[in-house]
Amino acid sequence: MVKAVTLTRVVGARPQFMQAAALRRELMRRGHREILVHTGQHYDEAMSRIFFDDLGLDRPDVNLEAGSGGHGAQTGRMMSALEEFLLEHPCDALVVDGDTNSTLAGALVAAKMHIPLVHVEAGLRSFDMRMPEEVNRIVTDCLADLLCAPTTTAVSNLDKEGLSKNVVRTGDLMYDCFNSFKERADKTILDRLGLKAGDYFLATVHRAENTDDAGKLRSILSALDALPLPVILPVHPRVAGKIREYTDSVDSPGALRPIEPVGYLGMLALEAGAKCIFTDSGGVQREAFFWGKPSVVLRETTEWREIVEGGWSILSGWRSQDILNAYERIDNQYPDIPQNVRDEVFGGGLAAERVAEAIEAMLS
Repeated sequence: MVKAVTLTRVVGARPQFMQAAALRRELMRRGHREILVHTGQHYDEAMSRIFFDDLGLDRPDVNLEAGSGGHGAQTGRMMSALEEFLLEHPCDALVVDGDTNSTLAGALVAAKMHIPLVHVEAGLRSFDMRMPEEVNRIVTDCLADLLCAPTTTAVSNLDKEGLSKNVVRTGDLMYDCFNSFKERADKTILDRLGLKAGDYFLATVHRAENTDDAGKLRSILSALDALPLPVILPVHPRVAGKIREYTDSVDSPGALRPIEPVGYLGMLALEAGAKCIFTDSGGVQREAFFWGKPSVVLRETTEWREIVEGGWSILSGWRSQDILNAYERIDNQYPDIPQNVRDEVFGGGLAAERVAEAIEAMLS
């Protein structure tokens, strides 16, 4: 009989909400207690609330309200508030996932307070140290007591860095979440937007490397606007501000159709109906693969090499012509993705069970 434990789960961005939902259900089923700490990194309350509602996830036990700002200032505020919280609310282990500043803050505080640290999504690498996310994930992996790697490539990356101890290949919690909610995708969003499945593209652009550079953002938007079908672009408020700053308007006379941000269930429906997905998001790239949809990744690198190496996704970078060329290639040569391949790459929907088992083994 495994003893019940108390875990503190640190989240701060939308992909982490999805992964928290998948793991929380499994932990509760096993009789464990999870304290959900929202750092406030994703600080738009309305957007956070939509995701929590869609996922059926309880409101966080605490919101540290770190807000935006430079990496150092934001991470410092998170660390200070999290340390204070943990002093008053002890736990058996602290769980972080991914590569955000919230991840790094949680990892550093856990290490300094000698709290066992679990890193979900361990071992991912872009091999681009210019990315803040790459620094965050490498530091977190070095500090973690348990490394939950989603793919065989992630396991291999850790082994090459001498981090093969306490590594478990668990699969991807986002795939668990997808399998749980795909049948509940909000297809009414297509009617509301006047869309027909297969007759539009979907795009997301959010990474600072693309949105904080005027030339890159203009080039990406120009390519999307030149595509042969309408391009639905849910726009985060921060990115909308950048678009207004760098261009005349968020509105477009061409293919591009910017819309307000949508919740998880609406996004699932838009992905399912899209002919092709253009994104700089690792989460959306994976969800395209889960749906069996081709994707063009608006980056030079990706952490999800299996999808690219299988021919299901193409890296285009930010230049307009490269994006258009990538679409032509994938439109002409896109291979089907058998269900067994999706399960093999991302763990067959058993990631939450494997992560929970690994945590229990670590704490036993």
